[in-house]
Amino acid sequence: MTTAAPFGRLLTAMATAFHDDGSVDLAGTAKIAQHLVDSGNDGVVVSGTTGESPTTTVAEDGQILQAVVDAVGDRAHVIAGVGTNATAHSVELAEQAAKIGVDALLLVTPYYNKPSPGGVLHHFRSVAEATDLPVMLYDVPGRTGISIALETYEAARQLSNVTSVKEATANPGHTVALTQLGYSVYCGDDAATLGYLAYGADGLVSVAAHAASRELKAMIEAFVGGDAATALEIHTRLVPAFDAIMGVANYGATTAKAALELLGVLDNRNVRGPLVPLDDDEVTALRAGLAASGLI
Repeated sequence: MTTAAPFGRLLTAMATAFHDDGSVDLAGTAKIAQHLVDSGNDGVVVSGTTGESPTTTVAEDGQILQAVVDAVGDRAHVIAGVGTNATAHSVELAEQAAKIGVDALLLVTPYYNKPSPGGVLHHFRSVAEATDLPVMLYDVPGRTGISIALETYEAARQLSNVTSVKEATANPGHTVALTQLGYSVYCGDDAATLGYLAYGADGLVSVAAHAASRELKAMIEAFVGGDAATALEIHTRLVPAFDAIMGVANYGATTAKAALELLGVLDNRNVRGPLVPLDDDEVTALRAGLAASGLI
């Protein structure tokens, strides 16, 4: 069995900062990581979907990771997103992350090319065997087009360093089967966190924590401490923020960066195409949602 909450209770899938010319802003990215850890995160996930990893090069991924490790690696877990739709590419990213000195890898199912369960397992095994780092699998069919089959989870669990799952299938009940297999489960959907915790999840990999780290940490700690009423009260207060951050068509990096701009952590909300930054009306709606939850 895995150790409960091996990476702590709250992690954020953090955004990557960009300059106006589209280049990576390493100082801004380090500032995001510092903001998150100072606000109560036990760890950060770098170069995931919210980090716009499909748009960054291997060299940029290494520079981003190094900046985050230098900024917060002595105070928090740093997990490197290495998921792509090409196994060799993911292996290269995993090997690079290990050399930089991260604590674990996040490995999403290959997206777009829709491999068979056997192909998914081959991908997972190839990346897991490339390093000794713990691997957190990531199941998010709304983005990848496929789900991880239970049989694949069973087989992947035989790999000694595949230890945890970021679960974002909108089915908290999956947690029971995964924990019975020995996985540590992290919710991948802010608004569903309490449901996942009720089924035995250890914590949350968040987007909303860019603006609500302290509140989410308090909610999780209340629930695992047996105070479900307080946890529900905090959740209810955060609903307007959840809706504002996750309720727009191009949510994720765009809303996270706009929230960071509203909080004064960043001085822009730049993203890379095909994403476009929130327009002024969308920012106004985001500000209203954050304000309704008492976050600004």
